Amino acid sequence: MPNLSRYDSAADARPTEDKPADAAGLNPAETHDAVTNDAETEAAETNAAAETKGDAKTSRNAGAAREETTARKSAATEQTSATKQPAATNSAGGEHKDADGGPWYVSGAEHSAANTGSEPEQDAEDAAIQDAEAQRRSLERERAAAAKPVLGRVVQVMIAVFFPVMLLAAAIRAVATPMFLWTEYHRPGFPADSFGFSTEDRMTYGSYAVDYLLNFASPRYLGDLVTPDGDPLYLASEVSHMADVKMVLGIAFLSALGMALLSIAGGIYLARRCPGGIRRALFAGAVATLALIAGLLVAAVLAWEQFFTQVHSIFFSQGNWTFRLDDTLIRLFPSQFWMDSGGTVAALVLLASIIVLVFTWPTKRRRERSRLANEAARRRYLESLESV
Repeated sequence: MPNLSRYDSAADARPTEDKPADAAGLNPAETHDAVTNDAETEAAETNAAAETKGDAKTSRNAGAAREETTARKSAATEQTSATKQPAATNSAGGEHKDADGGPWYVSGAEHSAANTGSEPEQDAEDAAIQDAEAQRRSLERERAAAAKPVLGRVVQVMIAVFFPVMLLAAAIRAVATPMFLWTEYHRPGFPADSFGFSTEDRMTYGSYAVDYLLNFASPRYLGDLVTPDGDPLYLASEVSHMADVKMVLGIAFLSALGMALLSIAGGIYLARRCPGGIRRALFAGAVATLALIAGLLVAAVLAWEQFFTQVHSIFFSQGNWTFRLDDTLIRLFPSQFWMDSGGTVAALVLLASIIVLVFTWPTKRRRERSRLANEAARRRYLESLESV
């Protein structure tokens, strides 16, 4: 039998290989090498014993020993891998990471540091959004302040359209006065009454007719008048026509008064919201009035009789405006009176239109003043929007 004592002695000569690596004070790499060497030594001893004995039973034991050696190598490898994962502490002193560098625990300090790094980017995005919103609001305010209000344009057109009507009504009202009547009866060249009315008779009876047109009396105001002989001064047809004239003039004067009130309200609005709007509206109205009066004057001068007939046909379609030459209305208000009245009305309208044109003509100075006023109004409007 072979002497195996030397193998036993060699096995006893290994004092500390089987001790744990931590107890022996070795690092993980040395522990792995020691375990591997132990496994290889034991495998070599087992093979040597199997060869020495030379029997089948020993060979089977050697195979089992090799399998055990392989299992011990695997266990040693796993232990080494686990040992090679030291706890890493970051500079913040609170976060531990595994071998792959992934955090399995995040301390409050590093979490705060991570959030601190992302906060500047978030703040920059928020600031950009706020700047974009502020710019959008500023542009909207500028656009709203620069836009001309539609109501302002409507008011300007309204005043321009109303201006000729108001001016014409005012001129007619100026003519329908006892003063104009006295001027007509006493001016040189005015035709006398061929049926016996003196100038004083005309002034007395004509003043009744003018007063009736302007007061609130009933038609009896004229129907009850009589001559010194006791005869009615006005026929029933004359009284009816004067009632129609009174109604037309009343509607015209009331309409002009309503237009004047609307124009005053519109002027107040234009003065506050559209500086220079009143001037532009009056200028346009004066131009329209001049064009209208020019057309009427041309028609009246070229064919007065036809013009007079057409005007009466429009307002008195019932045809009760035609009278005999000896009727009171014709004796008091002959054709020359109506021609003079029409010329006076046209002259008053032209004079007023020219005065308005002079004071509203768009000179450079007035346009500049309107521009400055518009800028001031726009600044006030922007300030009011910002305060809201």
